[in-house]
Amino acid sequence: MPASESTSSTREFRLPLVILIRAGVTNAVTATFDTMPVVTVVGASKTFDHRVVLDDVSFSIHPGERIGVVGANGCGKSTLAGILAGRISLDGGTLAVRRGADIDWLMQEPRFAAGETVRDVVLSGLRAWNEAKTRYDRAVAALGRGGDDTQRWIDEQTAAVEEVERQGGWERLHEAENLLGRLGVDDIDAVIDTLSGGRRRAVALAKVLLARPALVILDEPTNHLDIATIEWLEVFLRRDYGKDYESALVLITHDRYLLDRVATRTVELASGALYSYDGGYEAYLTAKAEREAHAERTEANRRNFLRQELEWLRRSPKARTTKQKARIQRAEQAAAVVAPLRERVADLCLEAARTGKTLLQIDDVTIDVGGRRLITGLTLNLIPGERVGIVGPNGCGKTTLLRNILGAATPTRGTVKRGQNTRIAYLDQMRDDLDPQETIEESVAGDRTLFQIGERSMSVRTYLERFLFEPADARRRIGTLSGGERARVALAKILSSEANLLVFDEPTNDLDVATLGALESMILDFGGTALIVSHDRWFLDRLATSILAFEGSGVVRHYHGNYSDYRETAARNEAAAVELQRTERMATNATTGKATADTRSSARARKLTYAERHELEGLLPAIEQAETKVAALEARLSDPAVYADRGESAKEILGDLAEARASVERLIARWEELEALRA
Repeated sequence: MPASESTSSTREFRLPLVILIRAGVTNAVTATFDTMPVVTVVGASKTFDHRVVLDDVSFSIHPGERIGVVGANGCGKSTLAGILAGRISLDGGTLAVRRGADIDWLMQEPRFAAGETVRDVVLSGLRAWNEAKTRYDRAVAALGRGGDDTQRWIDEQTAAVEEVERQGGWERLHEAENLLGRLGVDDIDAVIDTLSGGRRRAVALAKVLLARPALVILDEPTNHLDIATIEWLEVFLRRDYGKDYESALVLITHDRYLLDRVATRTVELASGALYSYDGGYEAYLTAKAEREAHAERTEANRRNFLRQELEWLRRSPKARTTKQKARIQRAEQAAAVVAPLRERVADLCLEAARTGKTLLQIDDVTIDVGGRRLITGLTLNLIPGERVGIVGPNGCGKTTLLRNILGAATPTRGTVKRGQNTRIAYLDQMRDDLDPQETIEESVAGDRTLFQIGERSMSVRTYLERFLFEPADARRRIGTLSGGERARVALAKILSSEANLLVFDEPTNDLDVATLGALESMILDFGGTALIVSHDRWFLDRLATSILAFEGSGVVRHYHGNYSDYRETAARNEAAAVELQRTERMATNATTGKATADTRSSARARKLTYAERHELEGLLPAIEQAETKVAALEARLSDPAVYADRGESAKEILGDLAEARASVERLIARWEELEALRA
């Protein structure tokens, strides 16, 4: 969203809540996007559920842009996504989509038809490819039946093959399987109805990424994804997605690392206005602080000016000259300006209960579930004040460990001991303890009419205001709330009593960045102990004093430091293990050849053998020959005659092609290995 005017100058004089963002800009970030905008919005206005989402806003999105969208829960980010996707209409203004541009939207709660398989859903995003593939299948079937119109069906088959190639070729299905695998979905023929909510979102994400639309809108794409998958998605969106085609990306997420590393521009939606900043999340924070400081200085100057003018007016000058009338008019105009609204942030705090000698001891715990080993021999003694981040892939046993700590399950072997004075505040991942039929007030307060927070006593509705709920919100039912609002209700429930051990399972889900900051500050100020399962790397980097990592096959290791420290240590350990294996392998090879006085010294001073030098000389011709074979197989696949036997020959060629490509990769890897040794 290239901005033609700076946000500060637009807001400085308190004009209508408009940020004008149009095509034809000259700044360095967007100058490369010299094609027509994918989407152009002019004078957009939208009120949703009595809230002003857009107030006379204009902007455009260009091919190749990666735009991060931030804003408080309920500000209308998902409504904006629906408007861009053409699913929600504007109250005023216009939305123009470039001719032929397609738009896909990953919704927070994707919807699927009953009985659809994963394959059906993912390939449904390839509309033109599917149509061409259907035409090809129909032509192959007709040719198999025979008849007088053979030439017609051959022509139809040829045209369909050409269209399939234009839409990405015959390997789009393999691309779909690869995307699904990276997102944790292994069975492409599984029925969607049988999958968990997280797997269903992963399928929907794979569908929009595979489709390669002109504009893809991702609304909270990291929800329910584990850290490893989020890190893969981050690299994919930054480096691979749109590499061979200029697809624009709009990214609505609370994952601050994802925003910082993927977005080329960050926009903030607040009180009907759209503020635009170059760069990712960190650049956005800096620029926003500067904008707010400027707005505060401007407001202070306005107030000082008003005080001076009011004093002058109270003296009631008798002679009303033209100059005096102009001064009165300036004072009236300054008085009519609306002061900038301060951003509301949740006021989170928790009273720490007294801690005994023992807080939590996990001694040689092994946990099996359904015949599967999740944890083997885990021992952990929590130190008061320690904040342990728990990480690992989905389904590895993180939540199961928490259930054992809470006493809701029993380990297969070993003991979990909670201290006599241990008071746990538990936040579950799915917010299952919230009754959709209860009101916010009933859910949080129960029979209480007052809350005692430290030395202060407050009413239920005053307490709820600390969690950004207005008095009128108290009677709203839980079932009508957004994900972020439900998360704030859950926090309001658990923070109303004393605790000395926080057990939080994915606490950052659905929270906006402002509330995330408030939650982080609360945990830091709390001073107690915390066990936190989270996929939010920024959150863990700020809070964690150690990391408990599930590393597969029941192995759970405890690392000191925050998440970045853990990743650095784990990477060093992995590199050391690989180097040890390489050294041992080279030492073993050395003992089978000529004897050497010092195997380790020989491994360090490794030189090419005669056989390896001879092998290296022949590798480049071998690679060239293998690449020629790949090209020949690809050429055969483009021949319509190959598909005359219902595609059986094509399947065989595809298999040969996969083997040929793998052979090229193996030869190149071996050439690089020998070249490194020679160097």
